[in-house]
Amino acid sequence: MKNHQSLIPITVAHGDGIGPEIMRAALRMLEASGAPIAIETIEIGEKLYLSGNTSGIGSEAWESLFRTKVFLKGPITTPFGGGYKSLNVTARKTLGLFANIRPCISYSPFVFTRFPQMDVVIIRENEEDLYAGIEYRQTRQVYQTLKLVSEPGSEKIVRYAFEYARNNGRKKVTCLIKDNIMKVTDGLFHRVFDRVAAEFPEIKSDSMIIDIGTARLADSPEIFDVIVTQNLYGDIISDVAAQLSGSVGIGGSANVGDKCAMFEAIHGSAPDLAGKDLANPSGLLLSAIMMLVHINLPEPAAALHNAWLKTLEDGIHTGDIYKSGMSRIRVGTQGFADAVIERLGTIPTQGEAVTYTQQIKPIQPSSWNLKMASETKTLTGVDIFLDYPNIKPNDLGALLDSLTVQGLKLVVVSNRGVKVYPDGFADTFCTDHWRCRFEAIEKGSTIEFGKVLAQMEAFHVAGLDCIKSENLYLFDGHVGYSLAQGQ
Repeated sequence: MKNHQSLIPITVAHGDGIGPEIMRAALRMLEASGAPIAIETIEIGEKLYLSGNTSGIGSEAWESLFRTKVFLKGPITTPFGGGYKSLNVTARKTLGLFANIRPCISYSPFVFTRFPQMDVVIIRENEEDLYAGIEYRQTRQVYQTLKLVSEPGSEKIVRYAFEYARNNGRKKVTCLIKDNIMKVTDGLFHRVFDRVAAEFPEIKSDSMIIDIGTARLADSPEIFDVIVTQNLYGDIISDVAAQLSGSVGIGGSANVGDKCAMFEAIHGSAPDLAGKDLANPSGLLLSAIMMLVHINLPEPAAALHNAWLKTLEDGIHTGDIYKSGMSRIRVGTQGFADAVIERLGTIPTQGEAVTYTQQIKPIQPSSWNLKMASETKTLTGVDIFLDYPNIKPNDLGALLDSLTVQGLKLVVVSNRGVKVYPDGFADTFCTDHWRCRFEAIEKGSTIEFGKVLAQMEAFHVAGLDCIKSENLYLFDGHVGYSLAQGQ
């Protein structure tokens, strides 16, 4: 029964597939906890997609979200094929939910796992990276997606990770990155991490390349505490970590920003399980518990979490975590919710009971150390990309040399990132997508933008298909672009 304090409005979307079933179970458990919330229900997802709304969300839903600023969301189904954008990504970016927090904790011995000591929190950047979703088909053979990483975006998420560690008694933050290959974008993220880490001397910090870091996470998750990483890496490793802890079905997440927050299970809509009363509602329940903490309702949050732990302890499990010899009763979605509700007011007898005092809140913008860079920016060349079907690099290179405008020089031609002219190798496989780099004759000196246009015009007159260009800049004399592989 709810107490007499004012009800806190939250926006709820039931979602697709198993979404309505697990949301029904989660809302029943929230209601039984006495949490003083008022639910505004919105329609999102597959139904809207198929009605012609390519974003999967309508204006009335946005109005509710901007009003309540709290979103409990069921999983949705994005139709296959082009023309449909991920609603999760759209919501995160529209609402400014830059930080994705995914606790991955083992509940041994009640849920089977090979890693009983696992207690990792993955903090994933939510707005940038390849999830910008900027993609193009540029030639008959080659497609492109842009990886965008900003210094402010990197600093926000890294600083959030260290603040989270400090506020939650965590001892170490690890950065997972791939800056041995992507030296510009991932290199920026790593530099920001090192800079921010120096401001938190009481917290240990280290970094790993994402591939070996993922391998170590899969083999020895107990060596990690808090992990901070970019969008795509975080998406992948958080599912890995959730499965290591026992099941993706018990993984919850918070997506937080300056003004709004969204809470969702980390798994998908699993349409093959829909309507069968088989899905585990735990991921959504744990997300709802994070929501209660966020809106400053620690008592019902703790009551639900302890009742959930007691249910696991009593061996009452859904099929995804049921294991003969460890589990006692196999239940469905609603039966699991019934068991949790029956145990409200109890605490687990093994291990410590859960208490909550900290709200999951982001750092306020005033505390971010975000400064506009003041470097001098110098245009020193251009990469011109061509759609050219003749896959003979030396023939193309000779043609480009003959078309180079005065004041520029052809430095390198690359194909899929590797140098093929001059002094390329005959065995290098090439496509119809060519990057042609022109720089000032005196390396590092300034060129006028008119030279870029003149070079592209020369190609156009010669019948070459210029599909895009990228200016080459120096920032305070430091190169702002990568070399070709082999250059």
